[in-house]
Amino acid sequence: MSENNSDRPAEETPAMPPVPEKPAVPAAQHTPPAGWHVPPRPAPPTVAAAYPTSAHATQPTLPLGEPAPASPPAKRTSGAARVAGLLVAAAVVGGAAGLGGAYAGVSLFQPTSTATTATGPTSVTVNDTDEVNQTTAIAAKVVPSVVTIEAAGGAGSGTGSGVILSSDGYVVTNTHVVTLDGATADAAIRVTTSDGRVFDAEIVGTDPLYDLAVIKLQDAEGLTPIEFADSSQLNVGDETTAVGAPLGLSNTVTTGIVSALNRSIEIASSAAPDEGDTEENQGEAPPFSFDFGQGQQSGQPAESIKIAVIQTDAAINPGNSGGALVDSQGRLIGVNVAIASAGGSSSTQGNIGVGFAIPSDIVQRVTDELIENGSATHGLLGANVQSAAYVEDADITGAYIAEVTPGGAAEAAGLRAGDIVTEFNGVPITDSVDLTAQVRALAAGSEVSLTYVRDGQNETADVTLGELQQ
Repeated sequence: MSENNSDRPAEETPAMPPVPEKPAVPAAQHTPPAGWHVPPRPAPPTVAAAYPTSAHATQPTLPLGEPAPASPPAKRTSGAARVAGLLVAAAVVGGAAGLGGAYAGVSLFQPTSTATTATGPTSVTVNDTDEVNQTTAIAAKVVPSVVTIEAAGGAGSGTGSGVILSSDGYVVTNTHVVTLDGATADAAIRVTTSDGRVFDAEIVGTDPLYDLAVIKLQDAEGLTPIEFADSSQLNVGDETTAVGAPLGLSNTVTTGIVSALNRSIEIASSAAPDEGDTEENQGEAPPFSFDFGQGQQSGQPAESIKIAVIQTDAAINPGNSGGALVDSQGRLIGVNVAIASAGGSSSTQGNIGVGFAIPSDIVQRVTDELIENGSATHGLLGANVQSAAYVEDADITGAYIAEVTPGGAAEAAGLRAGDIVTEFNGVPITDSVDLTAQVRALAAGSEVSLTYVRDGQNETADVTLGELQQ
């Protein structure tokens, strides 16, 4: 009964008993769940393409927060050549606030942990347990194995994602996430787990040639390592799920398929070492370069890396870098590394259904070496190559050998100038980027077979790769 009715004199009591009033319904709450910190939205930076007439340029991911202006790192002279028609994906460095999934809710299949967790968001929101689908189950399994990484240095700051490798805190991410694309070698790194715990982290080792890095969370225990899948067994059309922190929003899940396999891309990177003229066409820098938002830069990255990737249409956005791409069983098939965008204006930033991940087989090899030695090795063929499609009189695609290095692996295997490599270890080779990416994916000393064309005839050769000196 309301306060007015309780104060009413007895003689004014109406003929019929008063109907009790319904309790007031509280107003809808629109505040974020506990533990959800929404960072400020910086103005989107400008993307500057060197060749604006290109139909599809590449899009870097952008840093979280407002970077402090700083002088860019010294640029090295590049021996890389522009390959006409080449898709160049920009390396991904962190994101600001944007749209994402809900944080608070019931966590399915939450792993048992002996560690004390801080108050924070739970992993996966489930409102109707009778309608749980396969993606929900995958998310519940994978989200606890993915972390959000914040890196800060004198050149600015950025966010990205990472994947847990061990229960005591080894995490794989991208080199460009923890170095702010080569701007700093000693960034302060903070890592947040899916259940809200926060750790300081140190860099164990970086591998700029394949844009992978391993960090170690300090005093961590009871973490949930990711389960690896064999990426060599993937098919085009297989289902994929991407997990990470796009635009700084942790525990975000998106789905898609494997769009293409045996894809190779070239990424302009300030963190890339100077490889000289080995196994790449001499000439200009990569055809596209972008502002990474790390403060005012006087030039564009002069170096590039060439990597083999899985292409997926699962939504990957700024901040997904270093996060997990998993299969229908929640097993790691790749580490997200780059996205492509329509280019031309900052309004076109973000997912357009063309994302790339480093295959898990390569990730496992490189991270094992980084944890054991602090660095990773890469194969060396010992030849300068060009895309055969742009060589006069060539009538097939492949990697045209312009010159072999005296005493190198190619010369030892009987290869010579004029040969066109069409297959490497069972993978089709369509241009020079394909060959370089496949060679670099393997460890030094690996034994491989390749197919090449000489005087119109298919030939095969067994090659023991040398070691690339970095």
